[in-house]
Amino acid sequence: MGKKSREILEINAKDLIKDLDKAYCDEWLAFYAYWYMAQSVSGKGYEDMAEFLNKIAKDELEHAAEVAERIIELGGLPTNNPVNLEKNANAPYPGIMKKLSDYEEIIKIVENAEAGAIEVYDKLAKKTFGKDHDTYQLVTHILGEEVTHEEMFENLKG
Repeated sequence: MGKKSREILEINAKDLIKDLDKAYCDEWLAFYAYWYMAQSVSGKGYEDMAEFLNKIAKDELEHAAEVAERIIELGGLPTNNPVNLEKNANAPYPGIMKKLSDYEEIIKIVENAEAGAIEVYDKLAKKTFGKDHDTYQLVTHILGEEVTHEEMFENLKG
């Protein structure tokens, strides 16, 4: 982050880095949960469910990379030990059910995780609006994608 960028930042960078790191950890946990379910899902039409889960897992991994880049730009480092991901996250690991042919349970897990992400990025957008333009643009971009993810899975309900 350059000198002028630091001058116009109207928010405590250390606090923002902590908030962004929590979001980063959330993204990794969501990525792994969705990826795992995509690899393990079974039952009628499992290919379609696996495709949805893989698409969203890919997006969550991209979000983690984008948030990590912003943390580094702000002078911080994202959580670097996978053991600490859940401890440093906003929410616990989304969880995996034992019966991976239970699509209603998969949809519920994804909807709950996406609703939590929407809350996190909405708070970050409000916190950074007019105070940190780069972070604001990043979090509103991610927020839009999380809203889309939630809607995709809501539309799967019968």
